[in-house]
Amino acid sequence: MMHTADLIEAFARHRGDAIVISGRGGRHWIQHSDTALDIPLGDPAMGGHAGFGLGLALAQPNKRVVLFDSEGDILMSMGQLPTIAEQAPANFYHFVLDNEVYATTGGQPVPGSKVVDYAGIARSSGYPRAMNFGDLDAFSNALPGILAAPGPVFVSCKVYPEVENTPIGQRVGWRKRSAAKVVQDLRGALGVGG
Repeated sequence: MMHTADLIEAFARHRGDAIVISGRGGRHWIQHSDTALDIPLGDPAMGGHAGFGLGLALAQPNKRVVLFDSEGDILMSMGQLPTIAEQAPANFYHFVLDNEVYATTGGQPVPGSKVVDYAGIARSSGYPRAMNFGDLDAFSNALPGILAAPGPVFVSCKVYPEVENTPIGQRVGWRKRSAAKVVQDLRGALGVGG
């Protein structure tokens, strides 16, 4: 297993000019970057990250779109996997942070957490490339090749749980920009009117 912070740090070296939807890795990603191309989606968007990422990838085919999703999100909206595969955005890189629990709501086990092969599900849904990682060195060494080849690609990463027990409304916020500001900044960076 990997620590999410280490995985995010390894990815940050290879980010380039990609649009990054930090999702479940948001509180770690913000330590590396908070630009107009960073979209700090997290709670309460559970289950919606992949659809949002697909839409962004289709709307911006000349920009690489990287999503840090979770296995809980995947289970909530598994129908998005064949949709992504069918649309086949060559610029979409779908990383799943699999911590085997619903960490946001107190650490309840995710059903099938020890047996579900999310990369296998993505492959059988039509993703042309899908792989599993549980070791930071292997992940770090594979990243350049993963990001150099066309997507869509699905990368399932086993990470240690970081369970949150503080009620959601009482947690220390990590986002530095409001949702409206994130949208405004992204539109400006992409030259899209609003």
